[in-house]
Amino acid sequence: MEENCTKASNFLESLFESARLNLRVAAHENPSECLMDLSGPDAELLQAESGELLLALQHLLNQAFGRTAPDGQRIVCDVEGFRATREAELRAMANLAAERVRESRVPFVFGEMNASERRVIHLTLAESEDLYTESVGEGAARKLRVALKSSK
Repeated sequence: MEENCTKASNFLESLFESARLNLRVAAHENPSECLMDLSGPDAELLQAESGELLLALQHLLNQAFGRTAPDGQRIVCDVEGFRATREAELRAMANLAAERVRESRVPFVFGEMNASERRVIHLTLAESEDLYTESVGEGAARKLRVALKSSK
């Protein structure tokens, strides 16, 4: 994966230079992923609209370099801790939704979310014996529903 990670990092640096974006790439590798940690004065552009551009970059890198990575390894992009902060927010939202569903016994439906955000909530509530989660809707309009298992 090291060679793949280096190629992906070099590609991003070249892309940012061509686009005249003032961003730096620091690649960190572990057995399950190659993390592209991005920083610099233009970092806020990658965080806008819930990190849509950041997710697009990650998708592009995985399409271009992920196919030659060892099984189970993926390329992940983050910008100045944005991903960790967003995941913490999503876990907190999942736990609040779970409390609301348990108290009201009424399913809770989150607004539209991308696949990676829905995944965080699914995983956060996966161990709940009394709740289930499911993605509902089509395409970019997919939402996540949390409900009591008895109401399934």
